[in-house]
Amino acid sequence: MIGHTLGGRYEILELIGGGGMALVYKAQDLLLHRKVAIKILRQQYIHDEEFIRRFRREAQSAASLSHPNVVSIYDVGQEEDTYYIVMEYVEGKTLNDLIKEKAPLQVEEAIGIASQISDALDHAHHNEIIHRDIKPHNILIGRNGRVKVTDFGIARATTSSSITQTGSVIGSVHYFSPEHAKGTNAGEKSDLYSLGIVLFQMLTGKLPFRGENPISVALKHLQEEVASPRSVNPLIPQSVENVILKALRKRPEERYQSAKQMLSDLETCLSPERRNEPKAQFWSDEGLDEESTRILPAIRSTQQYSPIPDDEEDEDDIQEIQPDRKKKKTWIKPTVWIVSLLIVLAGMFLLVNYVRGLLTPQEVSVPDLMGLTKEQVELKLKDAQLTLNPKVDTRVSTKEEKDKVVLQYPDKDMKLTANSSVSITIGAGPEHPKMADYKGNNIKDVTEQLVALGVDPKRIQLNPPVFIDQDPDTVVKTEPAAGTEFDPAKVEVKITVSKGKETVKMPNLVGDTIAEAKAKLTKQGLTLQESDIKKEKSYTVAMGKVISQFPYKANDDVPKDAQISVIISEGLPEEAGTMNVSLPFKPSEEGKESVFRIVVTDAQNTALEVYKQTVNKAQIKDIKIVLSPTKGAKIELFENDKLVRTETRTYQDYLDQRNGQGRSVS
Repeated sequence: MIGHTLGGRYEILELIGGGGMALVYKAQDLLLHRKVAIKILRQQYIHDEEFIRRFRREAQSAASLSHPNVVSIYDVGQEEDTYYIVMEYVEGKTLNDLIKEKAPLQVEEAIGIASQISDALDHAHHNEIIHRDIKPHNILIGRNGRVKVTDFGIARATTSSSITQTGSVIGSVHYFSPEHAKGTNAGEKSDLYSLGIVLFQMLTGKLPFRGENPISVALKHLQEEVASPRSVNPLIPQSVENVILKALRKRPEERYQSAKQMLSDLETCLSPERRNEPKAQFWSDEGLDEESTRILPAIRSTQQYSPIPDDEEDEDDIQEIQPDRKKKKTWIKPTVWIVSLLIVLAGMFLLVNYVRGLLTPQEVSVPDLMGLTKEQVELKLKDAQLTLNPKVDTRVSTKEEKDKVVLQYPDKDMKLTANSSVSITIGAGPEHPKMADYKGNNIKDVTEQLVALGVDPKRIQLNPPVFIDQDPDTVVKTEPAAGTEFDPAKVEVKITVSKGKETVKMPNLVGDTIAEAKAKLTKQGLTLQESDIKKEKSYTVAMGKVISQFPYKANDDVPKDAQISVIISEGLPEEAGTMNVSLPFKPSEEGKESVFRIVVTDAQNTALEVYKQTVNKAQIKDIKIVLSPTKGAKIELFENDKLVRTETRTYQDYLDQRNGQGRSVS
C-alpha cells in the first residue's frame, strides 16, 4: 500500500500500527496538505459482512463524537476491495508504549491521563456510545500531553443489541468487565471498569488479573477480588487506591454511576485533605452479606444452654450454675447506700449535661454543595444554619461544570458549629487558548497547530487567496485575530493566504516586429524598455523581427513589474552569401500536366517549399538561396510528389559566382 493514493487524495507514507481487524498507515492529505492516519480493513475480512459492518460502525461511532480527547474522523471510503477510515494523525505514542517505558508512572501523571480518558468517556456515554475496548493500546498520548481515545471498532450505541457472538466475546480479556466476560450487555460502567484496570496498570506496571489462557483470566474477573494497588506500589495514596477499588467492583451498582462521577473523584483524589482518607469499604467488605462468616462468643463450661428456637434467641435460656448455699441478708444496707449514691450521681450528671447544652454551641452537618450554583449554595447553607465564605475561588473545569461548585470545604456530612462559614470553588469552564500570530507561516503548519489545539479541521476555512509580495500559501490574515481567546470546540477559523505576486501570462514575441511585441506586452500590463532591446545578425529571422525573448518564455507566469528583454534581428550576417539558381524542368510526358514542387534547405530555411505549380510544358524557375561558410544549400524538385532532381550549392559556389566563375544548371 505504501506509495498508493487512496481516493485520489490520500498518499500512503508508512505503516504505523495494526490490530486484529485493520492496519493503520500514516498518509498525506494532498488536498489539505496535512498528515492523517488511515485505518484499512485487513484483506482477509473484506468478504466478511460482520467485520465490514463493525468497521463501518467504528467510523459512525467516532464520527458522531466531537471532543478534544477523542480522535477525530475526517473521511470514510471504499476503493474496490479496500475499506478505509481517514482519522486525525496524533504525533506521539500509545499509552501501552508509555507504560512499557516508564511504569509505574508518577501518580500525578497517571491521574491526569485517567481524567482525560474519563472526560472522553463521559462525552461518548452522553452521546449513547459505549466504547467496550478501553485499554492502553487504544489510548494515544500526543507530544503536547493531550490524551486521545481511539478505536471504536467494537463500540455500540447504548440502545442497540450486544455484539457478543455465540460462544465468544469480543474485547480484550485483560481489560474487560465481569459482565462482559459473562457475555451480557456491557454498559457505561463496563468502560469505567476497564479504565480502572488501565489506572491500576499505570500505577503498578502490572495487570490485576493474569492467567495461562483467556478463559482463566475471564474467570478471575468473575471470581477473584483485585489485589490492593498499594501492596504493589506503596507510593500510591490511599485516596487514589480508593478510586481504583471502586472502579473495579464486581457488581456494576457498586462502581461509579457515571464517567462524570469518576472524573470528579479523580480531580479531587490528590488534594491534601483526601490523600490519607480511610480505605474504602463496600457492602461485602463490611460482612453485611447474610452468607458471610460471623464470629460468635465462646461457650464457657459454667453455662447451660436450653434449645434456641429458630426464629429467636432468649437470653433467659442461658443460666449460670451457682453453688447451692444459704442466702444471707447482710447485703441490704450496702445496697441501699449504693443505690442512693447512684441516684445522686445521675442527677448531677443530668444537671451538668443540661448546663453544658445551654453553653455549648449547636453543631450542624455540612450539606452536599457539589454541582450547585452560587445562588443555590447560599440558600442551602442558610437552611443548614451555615454561611458562605465571601471569598469564592475559581478554577478551570469542564464545560458542564462552568459556574457550578467543583470543590467544597469542609466536605459534606462534616460537623460544624452553627453559623460557621463554608468555602467553595466554582468552575470557570474550560481553559480557552488565545489565537497565535500565524502571519508569515505556511498554511499547512498553521492547520496542524490548530488541530493540535482541538479545532475540528472542518471548521478551518480558507478565504480566496490574495496577491501579495509573499510566498504562495503563506498566511496573511486569520479570523479570529491574533490574541483573541477562542473555544476550540466551537470556533470557526477563517484564514487568508498569499498566492504570491500578481502574475500574467507571457505572450510569444518571437517573429514579431518591435511594434507588435510592445503591443502584446502592453495588453498584459507589461512594458518593454528601449534599453532591454538587443540586436544581432540572424540567418533565420528577417530583419527587424524578434529572434528571442528572456528571461520568460511564452505562457510563463510573469509578475507585472518583471523586466522583459528581447533580441531583434539585424538581417543576414556580413559573410552570408545569396545567389540565384535557375532550375529548368518539364513534364515527363510531353503535353501532359504535372504538379511540380521546389523545396529549399539552406542557411536560412529548412525544407521550405518555395514553388508549387501545375505545368504542361518546359519551364525555368529562378530560386534564391542563402549560404554561409558552414552551411550550403540543397534544392529538391518533385514531380507529382516524386523526387526527380536534386541540386546542391556550397559557399564556394557563391564565391565563384561572385568572382565570375559560377556554374549554371544544365
